[in-house]
Amino acid sequence: MNAPEHRHSNDGGHGAQADAASRDEGRFNLSAWALKHQQLVIFLIGLATIFGVIGYTRLAQSEDPPFTFRTMVIQTYWPGATAREVQDQVTDRIGRQLQAAPYVDNIKSYSRPGESMIFFAMKDSAPVDQVPETWYQVRKKVGDIRATLPKGAVGPFFNDEFGDVYTNIYALEGDGYSPAQLHDYADKLRTVLLRVPGVAKVDYFGDPAQHVFIEISNAQLTRLAITPQQLAQAIDAQNAVAPVGTITTADDRVFVRPSGAFKDTRALADMLITVNGRTFRLGDVAKVTRGYDDPPVTQMRTNGHAVLGIGVTMQKGGDVIDLGKALDAKAAELQAGLPAGLKLTAVSSMPHAVKHSVDDFVEAVGEAVAIVLVVSLVSLGLRTGMVVVITIPIVLAVTALCMHAFGIGLDKVSLGTLVLALGLLVDDAIIAVEMMAVKLEQGWSRARARRPSPTRARRSRC
Repeated sequence: MNAPEHRHSNDGGHGAQADAASRDEGRFNLSAWALKHQQLVIFLIGLATIFGVIGYTRLAQSEDPPFTFRTMVIQTYWPGATAREVQDQVTDRIGRQLQAAPYVDNIKSYSRPGESMIFFAMKDSAPVDQVPETWYQVRKKVGDIRATLPKGAVGPFFNDEFGDVYTNIYALEGDGYSPAQLHDYADKLRTVLLRVPGVAKVDYFGDPAQHVFIEISNAQLTRLAITPQQLAQAIDAQNAVAPVGTITTADDRVFVRPSGAFKDTRALADMLITVNGRTFRLGDVAKVTRGYDDPPVTQMRTNGHAVLGIGVTMQKGGDVIDLGKALDAKAAELQAGLPAGLKLTAVSSMPHAVKHSVDDFVEAVGEAVAIVLVVSLVSLGLRTGMVVVITIPIVLAVTALCMHAFGIGLDKVSLGTLVLALGLLVDDAIIAVEMMAVKLEQGWSRARARRPSPTRARRSRC
């Protein structure tokens, strides 16, 4: 009884397999179509490989993928005010206006004595193309209440570019040159660097602010019976810049301007000041000098020497390798034109780091191809091993072509993804070739062995 039942079960199984095979034959099979049109497929593979290699050479390269910051910092200064006064009369007023801005996610504020700082964050779901428009709306809404802020408030100042990364950082160093002279030469270098293709902006840092200091002793203030505030008001009145008026004639219009502006520290020291009915020369009672912040707010040092830093930011979507080559050439040209004693040196270079990352990936691909070739030759034979090895550069070339088409460049994220995908690619190629070899050993014809079985694949997935 058992034997007929067993034969009946096998007949049913063969019938089901035959039905499944007939259904699969009626469907479109990409592998079967490729085997019937081998010349066309080889041509398309060769064409895709060539365009993929070209696309790889044109991929934009950078350290990190481009991303959009959805946070803006709004700072307002009110010298002399307490933290509570800043909170009530500055921070709260600006915060109420920001609540009506589009795509607002959260608003964080910090009030310190004399300073208000507000962080405006957009929703992550906000479209990228709406970010600049939102920043414009924020500036406009805050600008509408600027006149209502307390007298003496400075700002507000908006910063939506703190996410920019410097591509190259240079140090301008000069023995015997003052910070003001370094700044003048840095201005000239900045004008030249901004004309380099791919440069978005050039910033300075480590540049101490220059001021005019008026130092007067307490003994002199007591002898003259004046206060520092009275002295400051007298100087401001003399150095005021205000619209006086115009004189209109039949042929011309003449602008009238006050002539009390100080051209240098000597003119300021020669100024006559009248306070409480007494007139005296400022230089006789105070020391007038020009100097810099001490200690400086920011300072940059290279090899123990104070320098002026110059940071270069790349345009979005640019190629950091090409920009690095252009900047290196331009920096060498600028160095040749600088006077004796001035030196422009590269402190940080993102192009070198990116090139190192790309070289590491290419090295990993070469190692993978070599390892697969050796293992395949030992375990599968020469012809089978060559098939596996050839698939790796072909798939990578097609991947580079697709990356170029979708605007994806080479960066940490994409390179890491390609390294992970490389392992899956090698594994898939070995499995496919080994399956065909096993089928041939089982007596299948070459046509059937190289044609995958969709039914078996579906069952294995289930």
